Amino acid sequence: MASYKNIVVLTGAGISAESGVSTFRDAGGLWEKHRIEDVATPEAFARDPDGVQNFYNMRRAQLFSVEPHAAHHALARLERDLDGQVTIVTQNVDNLHERGGSQNIIHMHGELAKVRCLSCYQIFDWLEDCDQQTPCPLCSRAPALRPHIVWFGEMPFEMDRIERLLYECDLFISVGTSGNVYPAAGFVSAVRSRAVAHTIEVNLEPSEGASFFAEKRHGLAGDLVPLLVDELLS
Repeated sequence: MASYKNIVVLTGAGISAESGVSTFRDAGGLWEKHRIEDVATPEAFARDPDGVQNFYNMRRAQLFSVEPHAAHHALARLERDLDGQVTIVTQNVDNLHERGGSQNIIHMHGELAKVRCLSCYQIFDWLEDCDQQTPCPLCSRAPALRPHIVWFGEMPFEMDRIERLLYECDLFISVGTSGNVYPAAGFVSAVRSRAVAHTIEVNLEPSEGASFFAEKRHGLAGDLVPLLVDELLS
């Protein structure tokens, strides 16, 4: 296990759920009270920008009530101590990986803690509420700001870079993913097609794509990821 030098870790909603972040499937959570079509599409933002901004204001506020857990800290330790490269590709839009100490992170679905301007195209760190009257910090236009989130129907960020990393890696680890959201669900197949990289699933229960992984470890990420990192650094 200590021989891997180029590791890609894909993380999904499961790792954040253990910190208390609401997921699509949470009973009583934010997503249960809103239709995806009303808050997570470009059409919804065009139709009801105030409603969409308010939804992401609520999600952004939730960041202050959750903390990274043992799995986040373990992945940061792996990045820091491995004699090689570790890249986290996350489907999550929270900032728990950053707060856990990781630095080499690709947020393929965007970030709650950022907004971007539709006029000057700049991206800004943002932890406060945002509405249609909020001016862009650079060009001062309003309305101009939108959540820096990849909505349904939009292309995930940095796919070219992700595909290159998948081609180059010698170990691919998936943590807390359902295996049914593409393109991320296809990453393990892309890695397996090369037949030179090992693949590990760490999930609460077998995902829809569990059969594609060479190795499966099922249970809480907060328990299993630190143990896996210990093996990789041994």
